[in-house]
Amino acid sequence: MATIPINGQLILLPEVSITASHISTPRKHSAPSSSHELRSNAPPPRFPSLKCCCSLPNRNALPSSSGHLLNSLGNSLFFGSISSAASQFGGGGGGDRNLGGSGGDVGGLWRDLFSLATPVAIADEKHSPDWDSHGLPANTVVQLNKLSGFKKYKISDVNFFDRRSKTTASAEDSFSEMVPIHPGEIHTKAKLQNDLETLASSGLFEKVDLLGNTKPDGTLGLTISFVESIWKSAERFRCINVGLMTQLEPIPTDSDMTDREMIRYYRNQEKEYKRRMEKARPCMLPGPVQREMMLMLKDQKNVSASLLRRIGDRVVKWYQDNGYAFARVTNFGSLNSKELVCEVNEGDITWVVIQFQDKLGNVVEGHTQIPIINREIPKQLRPGNVLNMKAANQAVKKLLSLNLFSNVEIVPRADEKNEGGVILEINIREADRKSAEVSTEWSIVPGSGGAPSLDSLQPGGSVTFEHRNIHGLNRSLMGSVTASNLLNPEDDLSFNLEYVHPHLDGVNNPRNRVFKTSAFNSRKLSPVFTGGPGYEELVPPLLVDRVGVKANITENFNRQSKSTYGLVLEEITTRDGNFQISTNGLRLLPSGGTSDDGPPTTLSGTGIDRVAFLQGNVTRDNTKFVNGGIVGDRTVFQVDQGLGIGSKWPLFNRHQLSLTKFIPLKRVVEGYGKPQPPVLVLHGHYGGCVGDLPSYEAFAIGGPHSVRGYTMGELGASRNILELSAEIRVPVKNTHVYAFAEHGNDLGSSKDVNGNPTSAYRRMGHGSSYGVGVKLGQVRAEYAVDHNRGTGAFFLRFGERY
Repeated sequence: MATIPINGQLILLPEVSITASHISTPRKHSAPSSSHELRSNAPPPRFPSLKCCCSLPNRNALPSSSGHLLNSLGNSLFFGSISSAASQFGGGGGGDRNLGGSGGDVGGLWRDLFSLATPVAIADEKHSPDWDSHGLPANTVVQLNKLSGFKKYKISDVNFFDRRSKTTASAEDSFSEMVPIHPGEIHTKAKLQNDLETLASSGLFEKVDLLGNTKPDGTLGLTISFVESIWKSAERFRCINVGLMTQLEPIPTDSDMTDREMIRYYRNQEKEYKRRMEKARPCMLPGPVQREMMLMLKDQKNVSASLLRRIGDRVVKWYQDNGYAFARVTNFGSLNSKELVCEVNEGDITWVVIQFQDKLGNVVEGHTQIPIINREIPKQLRPGNVLNMKAANQAVKKLLSLNLFSNVEIVPRADEKNEGGVILEINIREADRKSAEVSTEWSIVPGSGGAPSLDSLQPGGSVTFEHRNIHGLNRSLMGSVTASNLLNPEDDLSFNLEYVHPHLDGVNNPRNRVFKTSAFNSRKLSPVFTGGPGYEELVPPLLVDRVGVKANITENFNRQSKSTYGLVLEEITTRDGNFQISTNGLRLLPSGGTSDDGPPTTLSGTGIDRVAFLQGNVTRDNTKFVNGGIVGDRTVFQVDQGLGIGSKWPLFNRHQLSLTKFIPLKRVVEGYGKPQPPVLVLHGHYGGCVGDLPSYEAFAIGGPHSVRGYTMGELGASRNILELSAEIRVPVKNTHVYAFAEHGNDLGSSKDVNGNPTSAYRRMGHGSSYGVGVKLGQVRAEYAVDHNRGTGAFFLRFGERY
């Protein structure tokens, strides 16, 4: 009887046979699957797909984070190791050789286990079209070879019995993940025999048996009794990535090999495995998790199959928790040594395929150029990186945000040419590139007598069109024309024509600049010419028409920061309520009357101004949503610089700075259905202007986005402005309630506005308010108190305040 050194110890090499219930497979010097390893030759797992449709991604469920080591390896598992082979050859592992096997004492053992002192009853013989009754006395233990090869047996339950500890294994400690037999399934005798052979040759067990327990309803319960393999304790833990590495195939051994030849065989296997470990890359498992694995090894006297399963579960859980859903533990190597090696196939991306599909799912030629799509794919999804489903979600969102596609689907699948590799298929369905829409509406306006009549019916409508993805480069042309009175459209006609040209520096240039130009016409009520408290009805409305062109460039520095700079050319016309050009507003007299020589409406004094100026802004937005609530901070700085071109050569500088902080007052667990954190909002806004300032460009104080509780411009119009506000938000179910306090001040600059509209219309120039509110979807329902007059009122506002 010869000996060979394995892992520093001498192992005897007797002739042995592996026994599993009635199955006996004599093997002289049977070889393990490969040197120093416990390996799976199972087929790679089937990859789920990640699908998103329209603008709301449909995220298919990822593999469960509780998935176990052997579950991720598929159903058929084949494990082996030099150390386990040595245990077989030398009788190592501490297993009780008197338990199990094909000896005649097995039946007596199981009779003691199941205590079959029960009345005998014959099972129900009713035949099911899907399965057959066992036809045996109920509550009887039956060996696998006693079952009929012509029947289909329905499995009622599957139990695991640890023969070393003589206890039934719990669900957590059982090997149910590697056994393709589950309650409710239908199996034949041949299928059960094949599953048992798989377990017997896995290397996880020194012995494994399968016995049936007949049930009165004709079904069959199964008990798998086992003695798990045990190896010497390990002191160190090492994790390596074996993705894309060729798997070692075991060299078959000859039953006529001499002991010297067997020694040479095992030594060659050991050398080959060491060379493999040297070529492997370190895995992504962080140091703290690897130290946790070492503590698990130190807590156990020996390395057992169940310990390996728990270590594998913990490793896989870390990968899944961090988005690496297709990582799997493929092997444990260097068993019976001081260092346990965990081999992980992390799911390396070998190829990314982009293809376009029609509505029926057929592959077609796409219009969008591929570089446009590649720009939106994160680096984590490029070949050579490990597949991360969080990055895949990000890619889907970014592609859908282009508004070019109606559906985006990412489908990972196994690379048949590169073992352990993953091919990413990105299936895209393009949206319609051209669209047009016409809408009409009717409104009733008061007639000459004040009451509406049939003659006062006023038709209105709008026409919009859009041409997206011009030349497949995500360029677009959009336009809209709107009129509230189609019978006299010249009275109220607004239009907007816009062209957007992304990737100004080239599609392949990492610099992200977008050119945008537009021609526009708009009409709005001026908040500068508004009466103060009690004088609202005396001051007629003033309309400000703007017609012009604008061209700007927006550059995104990163996700949080961007800047916009460009040129604006405008013609501004001020009109009264009858749409006539107005050069001056009304002035309130001390007697209570009005005069026509109020504040001038334009810089030129003619009611029409023309101006050219540069406009730029920088935005830094670090806000994010936590369970639906906004936290973080936002900063916006904007400058308008007059060029001295236009009516009376206007030269001015108008600047604004806005700071907003959303401070969470409590840490909360993030996740779907979790409550929002309570948030304190602090906001400050400063604005100033030097140089030529027409009154319609003055800062208006008061309103839903200035100081709540007041109408637009109710507090005044000024060259300089300071606004401060605070709001505290408390979550209630799926929304929040809030309380706020705000203050606005003209800093004494109202008198510097041409004609001093603040004084002319009896406004204070400053004011405060406080109140409470509740967010109802996109609507804010608020009760605000005007601190100047001490009165309160209810308001309904749309959108966000900050």
